Amino acid sequence: MLLEPRATPSRWMNYAAPLLAILLTLGVGALLFTALGKDPKEAFHVFFIGPLADANGWSELLLKAAPLILIAEGLAIGFRARIFNIGAEGQLIMGAIFGGGVAIAFPESQSAWLLPAMVLAGATGGALWGAIPALLKTRFNAEETLTTLMLAYVANLVLAWLVSDPWRDPGGMNFPQSVMFGDAALFSMLFEGLRLNTSVFITGVAVLLFWLFVSKSFLSYQVTVGGLAPQAARYAGFPASRTVWLSLVLSGLTAGLAGIGEVAGPVGQLNLNISPGYGYAAIIVAWIGRLHPVGIVFSGLLMALIYLGGEAAQMALQTPAAITGIFQGMLLFFLLACDVFIDFRLRKPLEKRRAAALAKKAIA
Repeated sequence: MLLEPRATPSRWMNYAAPLLAILLTLGVGALLFTALGKDPKEAFHVFFIGPLADANGWSELLLKAAPLILIAEGLAIGFRARIFNIGAEGQLIMGAIFGGGVAIAFPESQSAWLLPAMVLAGATGGALWGAIPALLKTRFNAEETLTTLMLAYVANLVLAWLVSDPWRDPGGMNFPQSVMFGDAALFSMLFEGLRLNTSVFITGVAVLLFWLFVSKSFLSYQVTVGGLAPQAARYAGFPASRTVWLSLVLSGLTAGLAGIGEVAGPVGQLNLNISPGYGYAAIIVAWIGRLHPVGIVFSGLLMALIYLGGEAAQMALQTPAAITGIFQGMLLFFLLACDVFIDFRLRKPLEKRRAAALAKKAIA
């Protein structure tokens, strides 16, 4: 059997594919829970309903969804142009380092400008880390999927060195972590007793800006044409290098903002666990949301619920810690499988079709 491109892929199936991928993930998830000796009905209740049983659960959902949505919005711009940034995790870490470094440099400051300076530094750090693979691609034609991914490991090592030596908390009992940030270096809590903070407004503004950019901007049109039809873009005079720089720097900037949102929010310091893999999970969020600013919001909420459900399942059902990653992986696998059959169909090789036709004719 061969994969043959469809002349006109179904537009409706393109939007239905995420829903089908979710249903398939749930079906296989039921088999997985059964294999683990758990009642699928009870497990799904713990996984998807239990975490949202109170205000704290909804607060945690929004808290986890905010960085996922913010990073995915930036990644979607590049994905539209076929510029695949796989290293948003590293850009998130560098944003946290740059922004957290400001808080560490002024530990006693109570200035109202401290937090805005941290946000600006975090955005700059992520953008600069995204600019490195942009330079390597435009100057040396280096593959961005490799350079962005490798730089993520470099960023993680830089963070480990900083919190283990020059920025290590002297009173932290030798744990690899910085000092706790002061109140002026933290986002304000929105509700008493809940961890949800004002950093979610950054995500809200980003969604609005990216929706305007995608729907109203001619530059977005150039980026999309450059990804779908590179030859047509060159003929029209759209510079390919500008698309590369815009995609990687912008996605790095949003990841950097997500990084400072974490360290100046729920984490409150620099340590080795500032992100549970948001930079990688945001790739799935972008594709589930079909690279649309509003679709990404819903897929980000779904991915955040999977994080919460995985944690709840570990505590209530004693499932392995890998259950969250398994559900994320299944969701991406089934989405990619659906996308393949949207763009292609299975056909027998031409020789086999001819032989079958001749055999059928001979029998007749």
